[in-house]
Amino acid sequence: MPAARHRLAPEDISHADRLPPPGNRRARRREAVMRAVVTGAAGFLGSHLCAHLLAAGDTVVAVDALTDSYDVALKERNLRDLTRRPAFSFHHADLLDTDLGPLLEGAHAVYHLAGESGVRPSWGTTFELCVRRNILATQVLLEAARSSASGAFVHASSSAVHGVAGSHTPASPYGVTKLAAEHLCELYRTAYGVPTLSLRLFSVYGPRQRPDTVFARLLAAAAGGEPFPLHGDGEQTYDFLYVRDAVTAMRDAACSGFTGVADLGGGSPVSMNQAIAAVENVAGPVKLVPRPAPPGGVHHMAADLTVASRAFGFRPRTSLGEGVAAMAAEPGESG
Repeated sequence: MPAARHRLAPEDISHADRLPPPGNRRARRREAVMRAVVTGAAGFLGSHLCAHLLAAGDTVVAVDALTDSYDVALKERNLRDLTRRPAFSFHHADLLDTDLGPLLEGAHAVYHLAGESGVRPSWGTTFELCVRRNILATQVLLEAARSSASGAFVHASSSAVHGVAGSHTPASPYGVTKLAAEHLCELYRTAYGVPTLSLRLFSVYGPRQRPDTVFARLLAAAAGGEPFPLHGDGEQTYDFLYVRDAVTAMRDAACSGFTGVADLGGGSPVSMNQAIAAVENVAGPVKLVPRPAPPGGVHHMAADLTVASRAFGFRPRTSLGEGVAAMAAEPGESG
């Protein structure tokens, strides 16, 4: 069954003038971002974003609670090179227990990446953490941004909000919390004029990814580690997005003047079996253990890149083979 494109619902973009016309994108851009605040900065995506912003000449104020959702030492490793940069400052803080005004004061862009991820764990006791870190923390940050920040509020949403194709209903409690955070962003845009945009990220991968994610586990299995649990028949499809393409799009979106909701994916959905083959091509055989398909999973995912392409020129540039090879070449990724 081909992957279903999850078309954005009409309410996702409520004003046509939020999309600059083709060919006029440069005219609609604001000046380049100079001072950026990044929440969840010590994580996989957050640390890559910080490095990208610094390379672009931005000053970065990083915030992270360093929660134990996975090994804190890995998060500290992600920060190591960043903390050596004079334009980077790090604040160890929980968004719900911090006076955020001084951190956001004068920010040209706020990138909100902090949160509790995981579709499968959200069915159990982790749901309370999802509510706290995905909904409550987003509201607190939006409240601070409306009085302290002056530019774009970029919310890292998730493809999990889509759920079953065509339903516009999330298929997991985690997806429910991410959709609620999107609605909060839109609410603060309409009520207070905060220029919010939610980017629905599809299966971001790359070097330094969390050890519990698909490609990290596949590479570990190829290196003789724990066998990889293959859920279902392996024909479920995903839209994998390489991390460099993701963070480039986030900064481009912040500078574009766009507000609303946009999908970000790799543009070429592949099956799990194809993903396994891509890993085996660079790292050797992967030992698999069959497992039944879990509840809350969406079997065929494909991003609709129409909005992102038109609004801020998004075009994924990294093939799956190139991305997996970059991960395999990273020290410690494949054993």
